[in-house]
Amino acid sequence: MKMKTINILLVLLMTFSFAANAHGDKNKDKGLFKGIDTPAAKVVLAFHQALETGNQKQARAQLADDVTIFEGGRVERSADEYAHHHMLSDMKYLAAMKSETLEHQVTVLGNTAISASRSHTTGSYKGK
Repeated sequence: MKMKTINILLVLLMTFSFAANAHGDKNKDKGLFKGIDTPAAKVVLAFHQALETGNQKQARAQLADDVTIFEGGRVERSADEYAHHHMLSDMKYLAAMKSETLEHQVTVLGNTAISASRSHTTGSYKGK
């Protein structure tokens, strides 16, 4: 099955989790990092990496057309909606901030993957 066909539901608790490899092996032992070696998780991590590097084309390519993204109390109901509404602002935010992933769990249910993460983000963006 192609990665593109997997419907990915990105649930971001607290804030975007952007530091794909910020956790160490010791955290895996605590059960905070589950399912992150699955093909779906690799797509999620590639998406986050593309956001971190400001690669809009690659970020969009990682998302299924019918993806649902929950972020900061908002919901985007398609990849195009996300790309047109705030992908660029997320990239600018990431460029200014430092983020450490504290927890990341990916669950695959058929053709749907749910990615939930929690991170600690520091820095200043737009004077805040």
